[in-house]
Amino acid sequence: MLHTFFSGPLWQLIYQADGATKMVLGTLLCMSILCWSLFIYKYLLLRSTKQHMNQLLTYMRMMSTMEDLALIGDKYRHTLAGYVLTTTLQSFKALVELKRQQGDIGKLGIAHWERLQDSMYHAIDETLCAQESGLWVLSTSAAAATLLGLFGTVWGLVHAFMSISEKQAADIATVAPGIAEALITTLAGLMVAIPALVMFNYLSRQLARAEQQLHTLAQGFNRIIQIMFVY
Repeated sequence: MLHTFFSGPLWQLIYQADGATKMVLGTLLCMSILCWSLFIYKYLLLRSTKQHMNQLLTYMRMMSTMEDLALIGDKYRHTLAGYVLTTTLQSFKALVELKRQQGDIGKLGIAHWERLQDSMYHAIDETLCAQESGLWVLSTSAAAATLLGLFGTVWGLVHAFMSISEKQAADIATVAPGIAEALITTLAGLMVAIPALVMFNYLSRQLARAEQQLHTLAQGFNRIIQIMFVY
């Protein structure tokens, strides 16, 4: 079956194509493999992050003490959502320790609260940057694959006209190989560009939802801190 598949007319045409066409098709194949691999990895990572985030938000609604926050942060410390919570808790503990060293055992003041807020949103930004890493590959591939397909189209047409010039004939047997190469590279470019664009838009939408969940998590943390420790 594989022998029949790889010996079909399409593969025979690819085998007979010139070096430039094969280079374009090979590049598009590598781009497609890279895009699908990245998408699958990001999809699984975002799905796991979403599950952990939902669990954390559920726990957050039931928590009312720092001990509860510490326990949940320790349980989810290896997740991206847990990283935000753990980093913020560490910043909070550092502020409390600093106040104690200064002989101040009162609640957090406005300046301390602003520092804690900065630490929290910095952790959120770090988490989102980690999630967004690699998405440029999908957006770049969506644009570059189209251009590579267009390059292959133009090259195939040039190849066809060169064949006409060499053979001094314009019959179908003369121009067919060049036209076929042009159409194949166009098709290959679209087969890479369209999925890459869809993947990029899907992951961007999921990241926007993750960002919203992170800010909801931050609001829950703020609520607990404000009630217990802030003027």
